[in-house]
Amino acid sequence: MTKTRSVDPAEAFDAYLKIRHRLPPAKENGQAIKTDFADIVAPFDLILFDAYGVLNVGETAIAGAARSVAALRSLGKSVAVVSNSAAYPKARMMARYARLGFDFTPDEVVTSREALLHRLKAEPPRRWGVMLNPDTDPGEIAALGCVILTDEPGDYEQVEGFLLVGSDGWNEPRQTLLEAALRRRPRPVFVGNPDLVAPRETGLSKEPGWFAHRLADAVGIEPVFLGKPFPDIFDLALARLERPPKAERVLMVGDTLHTDILGGNQAGFATALVTAHGSLKGLDVQGAIRRAAIVPDFIVDQI
Repeated sequence: MTKTRSVDPAEAFDAYLKIRHRLPPAKENGQAIKTDFADIVAPFDLILFDAYGVLNVGETAIAGAARSVAALRSLGKSVAVVSNSAAYPKARMMARYARLGFDFTPDEVVTSREALLHRLKAEPPRRWGVMLNPDTDPGEIAALGCVILTDEPGDYEQVEGFLLVGSDGWNEPRQTLLEAALRRRPRPVFVGNPDLVAPRETGLSKEPGWFAHRLADAVGIEPVFLGKPFPDIFDLALARLERPPKAERVLMVGDTLHTDILGGNQAGFATALVTAHGSLKGLDVQGAIRRAAIVPDFIVDQI
């Protein structure tokens, strides 16, 4: 199976600029303050972390991240992960966080997979075609009654809608089959991971959002996106708290302007952009902020 090549940060950023019209509007913000993470947390009751580029890069923990989370707990802060990670079952994600040295509980980890499954409860039953590596455990996705999309053209024709969940193993022939099927017969498309890219040990990988926006451009459909920067995932995170704080007492920490920072911004949260390990690594960060017109409250190297 041919793997898609990694994307460099400049290419990824340009790709985000091109799909800006499909994302929520940004609220006006002032000048971002560059500082240390420990110096900004005092006013906040809840700190929401992106995962890739903030806590980990691929399957590797970022040095010091687990200590920072523990330090926040010692200060009486609530913490949670809000991740556009839809390809793996929750149990696998929890095992990975434990292996990487984090002590998150299941309720403290909110994923775009969960946002997708929650949204699908309001949809009529359908036979779904799913973008997902057939060699992985589909977990909760299996209960939907679905077909994992591979190289069989007939599968793309028989299903009644499409779920773009995980892009590992996805390739150009499969993308072509998907686009052709939707040209012949438009059907609903739900995207379980709006990210265009994610930081891995070997570079930025193409995620389901990358292929979803290509699909929208090629076919003229409007996918439904579940996950950052859209509100569903933040609503789920707050709903799990017995006493959710006011929006101004929440800090969203992430590495991507168009998902983490934009999502936190539209939710009314304060935002902190992490720059050392994620999607903006090696770029002119201030230049990227100006071009995106998405301004975080704070800029930090890492947590």
